[in-house]
Amino acid sequence: MARVRAGRLETPMNLFPIAPWARALARCAAVLALLGASAAALADDASDLRTAVAAERVRPQAPAYSRAQFLAKPALLGAWLSPDGRQVAYLLEGERNRGVWLLPTAGGAPRRLLAHTDANALSWSRDGRWLFLQTSKQLYALATAGQAGSGAIAELGGRRPRNFESVDPALPAAVVVSESPPPVSRLPKRWRLYRVDVHGKQSLLHEDTRPIADFAFDARGRLAYVIRAEADHYAIYRKHGARLGLAMRCVQLQRCSVLAMEGERLWLLSDAGHGHQRLASLEADGRLRTAHADPRGEADLDQVVLDPISQQPLIAAYRSTRAANYGLTPEAARRVQAIERRLPDRNLRIQAGSGAGARWLVQERAGSQKGERYYLYEPNGDGLREIFADAGLRQGRAPVARIPESSLARKIAFAYRASDGMRLHGFVSVPPGVDPAHAPLVANVHGGPFNLSRPEFSAQSQLLANRGYVVFEPNFRGSTGHGRAYMTAGRGDFGNGRVQQDIVEGVRYLLAQGIGDGARVGIVGASFGGYSALQGVTFQPELFKVAVAAVPPADFGWVLRAYARGQDQFSRGIPLATTMRLLALDPADPAVAERLRAQSPVANAARLRRPVLLLAGGDDERVPIRSVLHYAATLRALDKDVSLFVDAEGGHHLVDPLTREAYLYLLEDLLHRRLGGAAPSAPTRPLRAHLRNNLRLAGSDLATLARPRPPSTDATAMR
Repeated sequence: MARVRAGRLETPMNLFPIAPWARALARCAAVLALLGASAAALADDASDLRTAVAAERVRPQAPAYSRAQFLAKPALLGAWLSPDGRQVAYLLEGERNRGVWLLPTAGGAPRRLLAHTDANALSWSRDGRWLFLQTSKQLYALATAGQAGSGAIAELGGRRPRNFESVDPALPAAVVVSESPPPVSRLPKRWRLYRVDVHGKQSLLHEDTRPIADFAFDARGRLAYVIRAEADHYAIYRKHGARLGLAMRCVQLQRCSVLAMEGERLWLLSDAGHGHQRLASLEADGRLRTAHADPRGEADLDQVVLDPISQQPLIAAYRSTRAANYGLTPEAARRVQAIERRLPDRNLRIQAGSGAGARWLVQERAGSQKGERYYLYEPNGDGLREIFADAGLRQGRAPVARIPESSLARKIAFAYRASDGMRLHGFVSVPPGVDPAHAPLVANVHGGPFNLSRPEFSAQSQLLANRGYVVFEPNFRGSTGHGRAYMTAGRGDFGNGRVQQDIVEGVRYLLAQGIGDGARVGIVGASFGGYSALQGVTFQPELFKVAVAAVPPADFGWVLRAYARGQDQFSRGIPLATTMRLLALDPADPAVAERLRAQSPVANAARLRRPVLLLAGGDDERVPIRSVLHYAATLRALDKDVSLFVDAEGGHHLVDPLTREAYLYLLEDLLHRRLGGAAPSAPTRPLRAHLRNNLRLAGSDLATLARPRPPSTDATAMR
């Protein structure tokens, strides 16, 4: 009979001696079985990919759509279901203003609650009688049931930065606001949590000498748990009056985020003691129990939908590879299945009303759908009714026609093996109706690097597919969303090393499957993706024929050191430099700095023999403009084929509408000339003027766009 001893299973067979040759034979058999299973999985991955791509080839080819249609933004900025499921509040962008509206879910006309707001998001009070509107400077309470009292209730930002944290989950109409100490001060540092009611009255909930990363309330509205950032990890404390008792620690980059408290159980999003982020409960006896993890074993849990009143978890949602929702109660599972029968293979985000008959709000997304669609789910009869269908899209003030989904490329999730055996994930978009073997291929690399490409719409990838390019979006090791081991597998090798090799091998894998023309391959990206693009044309010019790099760190180590001195944080309450050290990218380590410098595009500028387009923001808070100018000047002095576009007012995220269109136009033009995709439509007069005013350097392909300038190789002359 089997028995457990010290966590190991021991059977009677273990009690007898086994010959060494038998042990060796058993080990060989186990290795061969593992290799066989890996080979079978690899063959299945390739077969699934080829089947999906073949389905794209038989679709009708799409007409060309305007850049504005890819850049347009939804007029509907978001929608939020009331706790009882009877109303939907939403933000609607008009031609000149943004308003707050209310729609009864039982039917009837919407009504406008507020004609103008700067808020980007709304939150319902627990009693459903108030909406909280957050701007950069204040928090505003807006009455929804005709009662008096609407107005500002709390200042946000400021010297002691105050942030809206959440709606109070226990009291009828209150919020929680955090306060942090000034970044520079000689006074003792204190972090505070306040409860603020709809009349602006605030009460101190907790004060701490350590950063407060998260918290939870019990059913009576008492602060029950506090998560503190302590040096390089998180500690979860149970609060007993003024005393804190340690419940658990989350160390070595383990993630522990509070969802809610239900009875004596604390619900967490956590990967502590598990390879992936999952739904876990911290029990009263201190045990951490897994309640739900990805059944496929490859994705981190992205979101948990809670009952807005009881705080019971209802739905677990995963969105790293293939979007999937799982009901966590029998009734929730039934409803999720009913919704997914009506909307199969979609990226669904669900908001639940509380109670057996409450309606749900369903937001539909897809990699091949521009904008979101919203539906109300009726639990009685499993009906699904679309709302806001006429909200439309806008580019600036002008309405823009939506691109039909039948004309957009499907975003195909696939997996491939790196040369060291690691299974990697990515997406490929193939132009409908095109033979992929004869189409140019573009690697579109995400930024971060600790970020990920998701199964959602990408304007840049869809525009490229519409112009005839196969688009590869790799989730190289170091990407998030696939487990902690996946995120840390880069081991700091972000120069011309293992991480870049993942991207190169992903391209070569697609080419080996007959996807893409190996003689016409380019690489593009922003931030870290721009750095990877520069790495590609510098060190793999036989593969990549052209690069487009937006806001790129030409020396990743130098930019990392500069960025780590700022106030940004990768993990709340933990200095960025500390997190980077745990990720083997210690900004203070001279060996790391030297390795990244030696492998950087700027240190190897002389090797470049492919055309490069750089885009930069003059007010970039992450990649200093001087670093991009220095790299461009270095290339110009070496007589390399470099173009440089600078938005003098732009930050790390280039948001000016003309700059965004200029980026796509330059991308189209350069790739057309070098890889043979479709030529761009002619720029409008405002766009041409914007290009002439901001194209500081023009390479051989873009010379006709630039305003004549006196020749110079001095970086200061390009400011």
